[in-house]
Amino acid sequence: MTTYNDLYLSVRRRLKNEGFPGASLEARELVCYGSGKTKEEFFRDAPLYAPAETEAAVNALADRHIAGEPVAYLIGEWEFYGLTLDVNESVLIPRVDTEVLAGEAIGYLRSQGRCRVLDLCAGSGCVGLAAASQAPECRVLLGEISEPAARICRQNIRRCGLTGRVSVMTLDALQPPPKSLGEFQCIVCNPPYIPRADIDALERSVKDFEPYLALCGGEDGFDFYSAIIQQWKTVLTCRGRLYFEVGIGQADTVLRMMRAEGFGDINVVPDGQNIPRVVYGTLLESI
Repeated sequence: MTTYNDLYLSVRRRLKNEGFPGASLEARELVCYGSGKTKEEFFRDAPLYAPAETEAAVNALADRHIAGEPVAYLIGEWEFYGLTLDVNESVLIPRVDTEVLAGEAIGYLRSQGRCRVLDLCAGSGCVGLAAASQAPECRVLLGEISEPAARICRQNIRRCGLTGRVSVMTLDALQPPPKSLGEFQCIVCNPPYIPRADIDALERSVKDFEPYLALCGGEDGFDFYSAIIQQWKTVLTCRGRLYFEVGIGQADTVLRMMRAEGFGDINVVPDGQNIPRVVYGTLLESI
């Protein structure tokens, strides 16, 4: 007989042997999901014996993860900035690096009082929802071109209890904004930024499972930055802020692009590994 704790340790050992850096967290998530237990119930029941069917279900999930399938897609949810969000293969999995983007925007929004925020290329809605949860006077619009992703956004708005303050709209970040959109004090964006030729070199869990539409930023990775900086500044108020997440080696180019289009007070913020991860600036004159 195997206890829940033994099952967890076994899965964690398998994942560590396969080189998964997050083996402890991922093993716990798989055991909780496979057994239908919350984290609290897992810790409470850790010394108890797990039914054979639960052990088989958890090991089957571990097999799928070892074969490349991300844990977040296996369990259908992931945590971001204190929120638990629905995810599936139509959206990117929220990452710790992107919490840097959310945190920088939240710090600004808390000083603005009532304001409008646009989360462009919203995906699961993680950045905009984090902003709404932490800056309660702001109103957030999640902009997404993918209808399956927009459905996940709607689910997450309800799950987070933010129906009154967050909405979703179909928006194409590569095209000019609709004239009816109105103005925003802040735009946040984690756009597709992987150069097309680099997609095949990504980890299997990313290239084979996460949506290509949310990964590929064109030939050089800068298609979305260029389009948004040039075209979407028209919906920013004077002194409004534009926040981007950027890929490795992209910060300086994005900074120059923003400066050329009338943005000032431009800052580059590193992530936890000291990699430049966020670039933001202030629109000095309204369009």
